[in-house]
Amino acid sequence: MSVSFDAAHPLPPVPPDFLGFSFELSSLPLVGSYASHGDLVALLRSLGVGVLRFGGASADTRAAWTDRRTPQPAWASAVVRDDDYRAIARLASESGWRVLLTLGLGHFEPEAAARAAAAARAALGGWLQAIELGNEPNAYALHGLRTEPWTFVQYNAQVAAYRSAIDAAAPGIPLAGPDTSGSSAFETWGLDEAINQRPALLTGHHYALRCDQQPPPTIASLLSPETRRLEEVSLLRYVTIAQQSETPFRLDETNNVSCGGVPGVSNTFASALWAAGYLSRAMALGVTGVNLHGIFASCEGYAPFCARTSEDLQIGALSVQPEWYALRLIKPLVGNSPLRTETVVPKHHDALAYAARAPNGALHVLIVDDDAPGARSLLVRVPVGRAFGAARVLWLTAPSPTALTGMRLGGRAIAPDGTWSAPAALPRVANERGLISVRIRPGSAALLTVATKAGG
Repeated sequence: MSVSFDAAHPLPPVPPDFLGFSFELSSLPLVGSYASHGDLVALLRSLGVGVLRFGGASADTRAAWTDRRTPQPAWASAVVRDDDYRAIARLASESGWRVLLTLGLGHFEPEAAARAAAAARAALGGWLQAIELGNEPNAYALHGLRTEPWTFVQYNAQVAAYRSAIDAAAPGIPLAGPDTSGSSAFETWGLDEAINQRPALLTGHHYALRCDQQPPPTIASLLSPETRRLEEVSLLRYVTIAQQSETPFRLDETNNVSCGGVPGVSNTFASALWAAGYLSRAMALGVTGVNLHGIFASCEGYAPFCARTSEDLQIGALSVQPEWYALRLIKPLVGNSPLRTETVVPKHHDALAYAARAPNGALHVLIVDDDAPGARSLLVRVPVGRAFGAARVLWLTAPSPTALTGMRLGGRAIAPDGTWSAPAALPRVANERGLISVRIRPGSAALLTVATKAGG
């Protein structure tokens, strides 16, 4: 496999808060409680800064804001209160992660939303990145939250009513949206949102596979070239609208299989290979951030971290899952300038590469080999030129893509609470007359760091 890149024309740097997590709004009180106990603060700090998004289907169907003036509605089985916002503010302050908050639009209650927005702003201050109005509102009619006709026209009128009420109660809160269920709807809803509402941030969702698809999701389908092709089509739709409207786009809810994931696929090492490849391609295309959605009360789905028992859930004793390994692998790419990268992959192999330039001038090259077990190892050749030295290699490995345990980053496991330190000396690959050659085994990934000779 040959990898080439355009080092002369780097793209804008990946924002420092590119990495993010998405949670159900109904889980906000529990997540907020972790500000004072448990592992979440340390986990978040280990990734740098990022964005915590609260939304999901529960924002429109199960969770509602309540205070003395706003009684709990009959449809809500979970509530969010002032104290919960203050707890989330403590979590943001302790971790350095900002908050993207969804206010429900499924039940049309603009005055209640305005009071919720004012309370959130009062508690969070500058930690509140923006608010979203509704979760996947383009699909409301499909889920019985609106009657037909339900198009952007009707949605836009209701958003305008919400914004008027919110601006009266708490002026100046940035808007994010339209938070569509996929990029197909975003082609109209996203552009119309940018024109009519002028949000600070465009948002939308994507899942690699559907839980109800036939045939059912498998590891092979998750890591297939066809899934990767469809992902790139979706990302390009989002980015194209963002560029046309000169508004940044954040993929604020995504993961490998919808509906919470599929055991034996979503919680395997294959999910780490998928995440490393998908997030790096989002970086390359100019997406400003990605939030991996997680139902952390279960370790069988797609959560990057989870609680293994109900007792662990209450005390915040969290354990990292395979996708966490992918996040730690690609963390050094945050802040880098992506380089347009081309690969030539031999027939019967399935691999990808992504190159970026670090602020100190070093090159980063991520290689992900999605080949199935039993395939031949792949020799990857990267021409870097004679101005660079040897490459240091950070390996991401596991016994197989189906593995639930046994993941290693740099030959070391990440502790359940996220604790990990890189080996003092990573393996080195020589620069032979301007060429780095490294052999990668099927079902693994590697991050090459190639410093300039002046940088050691």
